[in-house]
Amino acid sequence: MAGGNTQNNSNGNNNTVVSNQRTAREAALKKRRKGILSLFAGGEMDKSFFLIVLVLLVYGIVMMFSASYIEGMTEYQDGYHFVKAQAFAAVLGIAVMLILSFWDYHFFQKRWVALSAFGILTVIMLYTSLFGYENAGAKRWLVIPGMGMVQPSEFYKLALIILLSWWITRQLKKPVDMKTQVIFYTLVLGLCGGLLFLQRHMSGVMIFMIIGMGIIFIGGIKWKTLGRLILVLAVCMVVMLIAATLMGKDFSYIFDRLQAQGTTTEDISSSELSAAEWQTVQSKIAIGSGGLFGMGFGESRQKYMWLPESQNDFIFPIVCEELGFIGGMSVVALFALFIYRGFAIATKAPDRFGMLLCSGIIIQIGAQALLNIMVACDLFPNTGISLPFFSYGGTALLLQLAEMGIVLNISRQGNVDE
Repeated sequence: MAGGNTQNNSNGNNNTVVSNQRTAREAALKKRRKGILSLFAGGEMDKSFFLIVLVLLVYGIVMMFSASYIEGMTEYQDGYHFVKAQAFAAVLGIAVMLILSFWDYHFFQKRWVALSAFGILTVIMLYTSLFGYENAGAKRWLVIPGMGMVQPSEFYKLALIILLSWWITRQLKKPVDMKTQVIFYTLVLGLCGGLLFLQRHMSGVMIFMIIGMGIIFIGGIKWKTLGRLILVLAVCMVVMLIAATLMGKDFSYIFDRLQAQGTTTEDISSSELSAAEWQTVQSKIAIGSGGLFGMGFGESRQKYMWLPESQNDFIFPIVCEELGFIGGMSVVALFALFIYRGFAIATKAPDRFGMLLCSGIIIQIGAQALLNIMVACDLFPNTGISLPFFSYGGTALLLQLAEMGIVLNISRQGNVDE
């Protein structure tokens, strides 16, 4: 009996300690959100995640420089053309990342921020689909004086993550029934998909659906409701595809890319290849040419105008060709560590909104990296998805680093001293 009482007292003391720690933690967070510096968060950021991001960034810029040098010389008579623009975006992105690492992420939880950001970007996306810069039949870019071409869909990804994280967190105070949930998610994701359909941005549709479904699943939606949502969205996609085709949008390239998967090197001499088939074959030649240790940095042959978009969507094969299997696996390992540390930060987030916001960002980057590498290895049809931190694109890199700042801020608040 005495032993039992001692054990009960011990358990009671442990529960009291945990309760006191949680109360102190909540008090610390609440105190820091008041006053002049309410927008800034203290605490120590996740150094491991920060280091992984920096390694990915530097690694990516170095390889992008190597992959883009010949293209720069050919098109602009300047081998440094692409890397200078990418380096500028990186420097600006690092500054934004550091600022946002201190900026309290709860700012994005405000209703007016979540709704207005998504609403404004929806209007911009609609304008882009109607009046944006057109390339190969697709209107995905806006030309902004002094900045060049900007792709609004990159901003739209973050707006979607914020909106869904806010909505799901809101259910803690004002829960809604299953029918309302399905309607809301269908309207939001259907709107995103519809605008991307108008821009002929099918890879964007795929990424947005992965992000949306990922956040909704992590948010705790019931399996039955999730199944209904997937069914409704699938029907909506078919309807939108038919409607877009009737409006004159050409989606025949989708079937070309599906057909291109599995194209072999023997097909080069046996038939005339489509652009997608040519890209697939040249990608596999680059990866296979690297062997175990690669041909050496800067020694790629495929970047000499053989492999289209070698500085963009198909930069991973150049990494494999120059640095070999070891180099390719190092990229895979870095993204695996990135995803692991990112979800570790999400599990330690001080609240549900922070957990969902962090998870959404990690899902976005992880999904893009996975699909890009699978496409390069001919394990998935060519989708036109870039490799985060590696592929050329100032807007994308700037937004990715800004998102890293938000994740680092969540890590800071998850490491608050009680």
